Amino acid sequence: MRAWLLKTNSLSFILPPSYFRLAFVDMRKGCVRKSARMGVSIVKLSGISRGLVALCATFAGMMLLAGCGGSLYKVKPVVAGPIKAAGREAEAGGLRLRAVPLLSDEGSQELFESNLPLAGLLPVRVEIENKSGAPLLLKRIRFRLSDEAGRKWSARNPKQVVSRILKADEVTLYNPRSRAAFAEAFQRHALDMETPLAAAERRQGLIFFQTPKKEPVESPRSLLLSVEGLQQPLSLHLN
Repeated sequence: MRAWLLKTNSLSFILPPSYFRLAFVDMRKGCVRKSARMGVSIVKLSGISRGLVALCATFAGMMLLAGCGGSLYKVKPVVAGPIKAAGREAEAGGLRLRAVPLLSDEGSQELFESNLPLAGLLPVRVEIENKSGAPLLLKRIRFRLSDEAGRKWSARNPKQVVSRILKADEVTLYNPRSRAAFAEAFQRHALDMETPLAAAERRQGLIFFQTPKKEPVESPRSLLLSVEGLQQPLSLHLN
């Protein structure tokens, strides 16, 4: 059989053809960052058993992953601040809602070092304020999103968003601790829906939606954000 000697500036592997698709390893952090087809020099070898090659490749991968302890992506710290002037506002059922969609690629790249719109994900920054005079159980509330064509976008929790990012970026080789660190940092940006909202309390965070066919987000028109589970229906046009 034939095997391939793969070389990068920092690494060398002897792999069978089935192992040619590798994850890119950022040697500055010792951590798998993204999956890609690496630029490599290839030298044909012969007389190497498939089992031995697979064993060597697996061992090399384990050694790389063992040294990876950071997050898969660099997530910016959460900074609380007022919703931008472009944000819309509505109030009903004892809840005041302000929201603005993060439609640009640059916005998600700056926050999460990943292109969420390209993965079919739309983050929406929201601020909610309890005007009812009594604690509000957010677990009973559901956010819905639809577009000009009446298509329903699927709400996604942070765990689902992280899985979608890794799939869209084709990240298949990583240290589970690095994924956990990324998910934890990502979660801090999400709107807290577990803790009841006290009377007069104001809270901010991101909620996430997936396009109907998981296609990239491309200038959607007439996005309508609705809130279910309140005493009265609440809806807000985002653009």
